[in-house]
Amino acid sequence: MSKILVIDDDVAINELIKVNLELEGYEVIQANDGITGFALCKQHIPSVVVLDVMMPEVDGFTVAQRIRKNESTKDIPILMLTALSQINDKVNGFNIGVDDYLVKPFEMEELKVRVRALLKRTNQIPKSAMSKDILNLGEVTLLPETYSVKINDKTAKLTPIEFDILNLLFQNHGNMVSSAKILKDIWGYAPDDDIETIRVHIRHLRSKLDKISDGKKYISTIYGGGYKFSV
Repeated sequence: MSKILVIDDDVAINELIKVNLELEGYEVIQANDGITGFALCKQHIPSVVVLDVMMPEVDGFTVAQRIRKNESTKDIPILMLTALSQINDKVNGFNIGVDDYLVKPFEMEELKVRVRALLKRTNQIPKSAMSKDILNLGEVTLLPETYSVKINDKTAKLTPIEFDILNLLFQNHGNMVSSAKILKDIWGYAPDDDIETIRVHIRHLRSKLDKISDGKKYISTIYGGGYKFSV
């Protein structure tokens, strides 16, 4: 049974999320503040953390940072909940390492879809690792079991989402992959107009590739369309 940790100081919302996730068959652990939430996260190592931003004393951004810095919790998928809809707040969350973002008020069915999508990555094994293959295009090699990319003799460690995005672009080498397809294939739900999610992760991915590529650029932006990987 998958274990979900819900951290939200709004008791009514926290309980509503708990009831709905339990009806889906999940075990739900609750916390009403960031300090307790992080302690429970370390204690139980949940499959997914549902985390509110606006909490007293320790806010959700701080909790997310602590989760990502702790060795035992750093790979747990985080779904951030917030009443803030400004792009900067979403970017801040993704820069910290949040996996997905849901703005209040939200439909409970939408939250369940997001949780299911994150659970697909809970085991931290991308599809490309199932065959134990090492994927190679020219001087670039993907190493699925370690979430790494190797260019010539230099290697960079990626996050699970960064690896999955790179692998998707890799498999479509030379062809444009739309932002909508990236959102649907990686996050597992039909997107609206939210392309800022993709931009943040692509920026991080490019930065890591730049450090090992000796100046060569591999990911190009097709404006108004998506992204393309070329060797």
